[in-house]
Amino acid sequence: MSGTREDAVGVHEAARIRGGSVGARSWRGVKALGVAAALLSMGCVRPSEDRAVRDTRVGQAQADALTVEVEGGLASVRTLASGTLELWGQAPVFTTRVTAGADARTDWLFTVHNAMPDAALEAVDESGTPLTVMALPDAHPTMKAWRVALRPGTTMRLTVAPPDWDTREPFRFAALADVQEALSKVGDIYARLNQDPTLRFIFFAGDLTEFGTREQLEEFQQRLEADSRIPLYATLGNHETFTDDAREYQRLVGRASQHFTFRGVHFSLVDSGSSTVDPLVEEALDGWLEEARDAVHVVAMHIPPLDPIGVRGGGFAVRNEAAGLVGKMARAGVDLTLYGHIHSYYSYSNAGIPAFISGGGGAIPERFDGVGRHFLAVDVDPSVGVRDVGLVRVD
Repeated sequence: MSGTREDAVGVHEAARIRGGSVGARSWRGVKALGVAAALLSMGCVRPSEDRAVRDTRVGQAQADALTVEVEGGLASVRTLASGTLELWGQAPVFTTRVTAGADARTDWLFTVHNAMPDAALEAVDESGTPLTVMALPDAHPTMKAWRVALRPGTTMRLTVAPPDWDTREPFRFAALADVQEALSKVGDIYARLNQDPTLRFIFFAGDLTEFGTREQLEEFQQRLEADSRIPLYATLGNHETFTDDAREYQRLVGRASQHFTFRGVHFSLVDSGSSTVDPLVEEALDGWLEEARDAVHVVAMHIPPLDPIGVRGGGFAVRNEAAGLVGKMARAGVDLTLYGHIHSYYSYSNAGIPAFISGGGGAIPERFDGVGRHFLAVDVDPSVGVRDVGLVRVD
């Protein structure tokens, strides 16, 4: 596995030169960490509790005699009205349970944004009988649409998946984080990603936007859909908590914490945007760790539990919590941990787990490190493990 810095400045010397800064003009991130620590000291020990509770409601909706629930919350419901069901996908594979009342209309337009380019729809009723489905032309590589004939008075399952999702063949994905104020030029990164036809999706470790407003999140999604040939599955970062209404992320994107599998490899996205993991999220993670104990498991979160430099406050607010979480992942045999928040590239070890910080999505970089915008290309084999993690420079 590759893991060396490509710049000539040593990690500790680079930290000295940079004066321990997370990144030029990134005082907002430091401020957020300070606020989290203050909340903890005052007894407000669950700063991300509301997000953890809202996660449980992502993917659920009811309207026009239809009840919709996306299993595992792996997609957000964008529209449910007037014969249209529109979702934003957050996993390569997901199933939507649709219960139609007796007076529900039969002809529905089912649209999925952020889908795998080769995704297909399998639609069956509760007895397993296929529904009538007609695929429509793709408006974008990651936007899929079908006409589906629903059956009133029954529950149906609509599964969106690429044909090879349940094989056990090796594959490659990209890891990225921290676009923030560089939203207007993120197309350069997508263009570089598009040059590698073997990449299946982008695994994003938070800070899609600078302030997490509805307008910025919508712009992020519009640029992604216009410029990227592959989907992006994300957790939020501390910048998505800066808005007055932190619900916007879950309304538009989806869950802050979730778990999915692809080709036998398990992927967990964990909300650490408040420099802690809420007990509800940790309980879910416990289940994901157990489920993946005998399989390859990749875990990503925005703020790393432990800052590899250790002098700039780039990790969790409480070190005991950080140590406990890292130890838990190590005992469960996690194969790879991916982080953002720190606007540079670092390769290190978390209690024996390979760990990478890749905050090269365009946010103001750490000074003098020579890395610039970048992403990681990760080669994984479900039968062997993580084969390689390579740094791909964009600038």
